[in-house]
Amino acid sequence: MSTWPDTDGAAIDRYVGQLRLRHPRARRIYRSELLRFQRFIEEHGELSLKSVTEWVRARAARWPLDIVFDRACKADRLLDFLVAEGTLPSQPFAQLRSRSGLPPHWLSPIIRALLAQRPQSALVALRRLPRFGSFLGSMMQEHIELRRALGYRYKTQAERLAALDRFLQRRPDLRGSPLPVLIREWESAAVTLEQRWTRQLAGRDLAKAWRRLDPTVPPLLPDRSLKRRIQAARRRPYIYTHRQVQQLLHTARALHSPRAPLRSLTLYTMLVVGYCAGLRISELIRLDLGEISWEAGTITIRESKFHKSRRLPLTESALSALRDYLHARAKAGGATHADAPLFWREYPKGGGRYARVTVTNLLVRILRRAGFKPEPGRRGPRIHDLRHSFVAHRMLRWYRDGVNPQAHLPYLATFLGHSDINSTLVYLNASPELLQLASERFRSYVQRAYMAEGRRA
Repeated sequence: MSTWPDTDGAAIDRYVGQLRLRHPRARRIYRSELLRFQRFIEEHGELSLKSVTEWVRARAARWPLDIVFDRACKADRLLDFLVAEGTLPSQPFAQLRSRSGLPPHWLSPIIRALLAQRPQSALVALRRLPRFGSFLGSMMQEHIELRRALGYRYKTQAERLAALDRFLQRRPDLRGSPLPVLIREWESAAVTLEQRWTRQLAGRDLAKAWRRLDPTVPPLLPDRSLKRRIQAARRRPYIYTHRQVQQLLHTARALHSPRAPLRSLTLYTMLVVGYCAGLRISELIRLDLGEISWEAGTITIRESKFHKSRRLPLTESALSALRDYLHARAKAGGATHADAPLFWREYPKGGGRYARVTVTNLLVRILRRAGFKPEPGRRGPRIHDLRHSFVAHRMLRWYRDGVNPQAHLPYLATFLGHSDINSTLVYLNASPELLQLASERFRSYVQRAYMAEGRRA
């Protein structure tokens, strides 16, 4: 039998007492907020789905949504603690997660559903559908397994087909319809041009798989004009100048954290290595200590995009930055075996490899502090633009050194980890300085040709 809500707040005291909070005031704040939640439940009878729903809706009438999420998370963790110690047999938030098939501790979708005009319908909509459970699901799954057996990762394409499968599960009325009708219905529900394009690509993949079983199925060709419209609407890459790269590095060194003293040096070294080697963020965070060769002055990137592995030379300045970082990393207690992550996260206790979302958020914070990116939204320069800047600066160096860039594009493609130079062409952005150098080279070429023609005449 439940012994909560209690009359003296002892359960909340037990919960708050085992929390690891940094500031003494935080315990009083936690206790005060949870006691208000407890009093609300007491006033509305007992802990149940109804009382929790009323609490969420009452808080949303007075507070912004982000505050509601914060308070709900604290209440959810308290209830999980009470279930774990046996004070409660179960708790409503966990029941809703289990019923909807959501992962543990996922709460924001449930809060949004409880705040909807029709909470029950919104909660039903949260329920996860079985993977590849539509009338075409088995064929999609067999196609994915075949492509992976042939050596393809087929991750992005599999997610597209899984999204189509979920759509078909929600539209049983489309069962038996021709494939062009299915894709047209799915595409009509797209919100953005990007969604329309990816759904056309999924239709093309499914048509290829279906045609192996039934040659009468017509091929589906994506609309190339739609692709051109998407490309025209995309943000152009931002090419950082050398001075701006230096400003980013100085900002990274100044980004101190009391909980993680090594963080500023870690981010600085990430930017140095990422820019000097033209790496993707995913490649940076997957680097291990054993992938650095100090004798050869190289780093090895293993099994990156396009199944490409490559060994890249580093400049002496980049190697020096790595040595300084590894010295500080060893003093901070980082692991030293070959499989240990190069960029080691010291907080929370025990450390480990950085998650991609964490690195992205920290590097974006550096962009904002350096003044390159405005605060709200996904506007302004990106961290990935450092990779574009690496290519632009390499092209400038080739032009200044009298090197023929066209002949060296295959080498650049290999350095960047591309499967062919078509992927590299996306990175060739015409900056004013590059256009000026190219124009000067063309002028010199025409002048030499004209003079040679005059001598022959």
